[in-house]
Amino acid sequence: MSVIRLTPRRVEKPWGRHQLWKGFDDVPPDGAPVGEIWFETPPGLEADDPELLIKYLFTSERLSVQVHPDDADALARGHPRGKSEAWQILAAEPHALIGLGLLRHLDPAELRAAAEDGSITHMIDWKPVRPGDFWYSPAGTVHAIGSGLVLVEIQQNADLTYRLYDYGRPRELHLDDGVAVARLRPYVVPFEPRDLVPGRRVQHAGDTFVVERWTKPFVGTLVATPSQPVWLVPLHGHARVGSETIGNGGVWLANATVALDLQPGIDMLVAYPGGEANVSLLSLDVADEA
Repeated sequence: MSVIRLTPRRVEKPWGRHQLWKGFDDVPPDGAPVGEIWFETPPGLEADDPELLIKYLFTSERLSVQVHPDDADALARGHPRGKSEAWQILAAEPHALIGLGLLRHLDPAELRAAAEDGSITHMIDWKPVRPGDFWYSPAGTVHAIGSGLVLVEIQQNADLTYRLYDYGRPRELHLDDGVAVARLRPYVVPFEPRDLVPGRRVQHAGDTFVVERWTKPFVGTLVATPSQPVWLVPLHGHARVGSETIGNGGVWLANATVALDLQPGIDMLVAYPGGEANVSLLSLDVADEA
């Protein structure tokens, strides 16, 4: 199949919600809160270890203070890849925050002591977030996602989280590994977003994957291959990709060249592995400037 609709899997979390987001059914009042929805290849169509994973996150409390290894640190620990991730903010309550990086340089002993006594929460650079914001968190960045958020997370496909502090929740911490892989310094924005053409904005490129945001009607061709697949995450509006009509609440994976028709009102995230934006990913027949 050239375009595959990925299967959502709900993941219950203590910091999750009962009210989710448009395109998703809410959780019954007596159900456990859902914190994440993972989008995975359907049974029988499993890709061989896809490089990226797309999630929606719904937070009612702060997540743990955590860090993920980069590719080199992951390989040294017997894993196929590290975990860099990006967040597209869809909704944010007033005063919602994301912690990214440290307020100052620390040494490993300082970070470990701060994780053990909880003062690490005062050493993180807490940044206010609003709907529409985009953040890229390179592997090794000490971070924490705050409460009151709905976001799309695009990440390397690795379930590698080292928790440094968890607000007293009864979950395992990973101080040895976490301190060892952490970048003990302030966060620096790694990429300045830029427009390739009007309506096609590169949110992040470099490191391990590229995220674009498409916001104009395009008619043309999406150039994808099995070795260079493309993940499509519609946030608003609809599009026709190959034989599939796509819209919000779903995620699609394209692994072959297909016809593309983005309709007026479209707002879509596009993600693919690699360090450079692929200008040839989209071949236009018609560009609707309306």
